[in-house]
Amino acid sequence: MTYTPKRWASLGLGAALLGTTSLTACGDRNEPVRAEAPVAAPAPASMAGEGGEGGTENGAMAGMADMQTLPVDKRIAFMSGHVAAGLALFRAGAPDQAARHLLHPVSETHAAERAGIDALGFDAAIFEKVSADLAAGKSAEEIAPELDAAEANIALMQQNANADPVGQIDFLMDTCIAEYKIGVVEGQIVEAGEFQDAYGFAVTARDIAKRLDTPEAEPLVMELELLVRMWPSKGPLAESIPAPVNEIAAQVSRVKLELSGLR
Repeated sequence: MTYTPKRWASLGLGAALLGTTSLTACGDRNEPVRAEAPVAAPAPASMAGEGGEGGTENGAMAGMADMQTLPVDKRIAFMSGHVAAGLALFRAGAPDQAARHLLHPVSETHAAERAGIDALGFDAAIFEKVSADLAAGKSAEEIAPELDAAEANIALMQQNANADPVGQIDFLMDTCIAEYKIGVVEGQIVEAGEFQDAYGFAVTARDIAKRLDTPEAEPLVMELELLVRMWPSKGPLAESIPAPVNEIAAQVSRVKLELSGLR
């Protein structure tokens, strides 16, 4: 299936997608949605990696925004992307791949992200228990309530962060494409963690846009939904066939175009 900007309007697809709660791509095939006429994405202005999860991530923030100076609402968005990736991977039946993403909020490597978030309701114990239970190989049934609690805690922090949603989405788009370019090289996944993180950032941006809940935001939600659906239907598994970088970049550009109208 090929999407072009605004094609959904003529097909009547917009209303159907805007009502969905799925975090995965359309269909069951393990191949990406193809975008037409790729356009150049703006140069990423955020960090290209988060350090410590993949082979290229240490030092990837050089020349990019420093976590210690990043506004707290964007740090919460960044953390939310990792949790979204972890939840999707766990629900896809890959707890081993999910573990490092769900550990992110309490990892010592990412301590700078947590500065000031305790006041927003951050509960580190939830994520510590999730990580320990995943490492212990507990069943999905045992861990599911803990994952629900982790998701709820992230939602609470987002609610309390006094966020600039347009700024958050812009930041997440820059980070999404920067991570994807690290994760996918010459049509192959070379850093699964970054491929998966990019998915989580797209999901988080889509969910933030949905909370705007205004007619003006609907085209933005639609473009973000199409971006999320460019990952395979089973989720961002390490063994996926990835969409080409230029097609992800083209869709990010479409998101940015819609976003510019909300500033």
